Amino acid sequence: MITKEQVKIFNDKISNANSIVLCAHKNPDGDALCSVAALGHLIELNYGKKVVCMYDGNVPDNLDNVPLRRNMQYYSHVNENIDVDVAIVMDYGIKRNIGGSQKFLDKAKFIIEIDHHINDDKVGELCIDDESAAATGEIVYELMQVAKWKSDLMVSTLLMTAIVTDTGCFKYAKNGRVLNVAANLIDEGVNIQRVIDDLANKPRKTVITESLVAGNAEFFYKNKLAIAIIDNKQYKNLDGRGETVLNLLAQIHGLDYIALLKEQKANQIGVSLRGRFKEVEPIAVKLGGGGHKFAAGAVVSDTLDNVKARILELFKEVIK
Repeated sequence: MITKEQVKIFNDKISNANSIVLCAHKNPDGDALCSVAALGHLIELNYGKKVVCMYDGNVPDNLDNVPLRRNMQYYSHVNENIDVDVAIVMDYGIKRNIGGSQKFLDKAKFIIEIDHHINDDKVGELCIDDESAAATGEIVYELMQVAKWKSDLMVSTLLMTAIVTDTGCFKYAKNGRVLNVAANLIDEGVNIQRVIDDLANKPRKTVITESLVAGNAEFFYKNKLAIAIIDNKQYKNLDGRGETVLNLLAQIHGLDYIALLKEQKANQIGVSLRGRFKEVEPIAVKLGGGGHKFAAGAVVSDTLDNVKARILELFKEVIK
């Protein structure tokens, strides 16, 4: 629960800041991108402060239509000589996920973090964290309520998009609280059908590639584990996620675990893990990553074959 003391510190720091930057984890998903955009807009609405919202990595194509998307700046396009009075880092998980935006945090006079991931090595001096939240967007909504900020439909739509994407359309909702938040956002005017339809926005080559990858998946341990592989050539057709692969395989009866290996470049493999009522976060942690209980991932510096072998070894320990 967000306290009045946290809101007071937030208010004091933002009110007295001349330069404010916001960022999230590298290769932002819907929760990261939309939480940053929503909070940045809320600060401008309620404090009259101009903020810089930045990102590192690739933004998925299906987020092209979200409000304020054009206000997000690639970190290397931001003047690196600017003074940073307050930096706000959101939905970052662990420090190494921050990427190129980290250099702006390093020079900040004060750092605020807002996150729903488990992290024992926090970077913020003010930590507005809630591991029970289903999405960082949910925490932004609570902060907005406690602080009694004015808002608008763009903020509500951004927060709904953050929640929908991070819960897999509420499939990964941790408790009823996030559903109450979503209901409130709908009552405030959000068209949830439009939000979900706008997220169905990928190039044809991406969907075709993902479908082919899903069709070539391998199955192990009495069909309890599926491993799908996107090689470097195929990866160039994607937006960096491969969600269609995961969603297609998740429909297979009797399948407990899915591992998607993406050869981003030589000796850099992105790993996305999903569990159907089975936890995958501990395996992601062993690979140097993290995430959520049933949806997690990592980036591993090794060959594709070695990462696949490591995945098989780790799942052998948990599949009985």
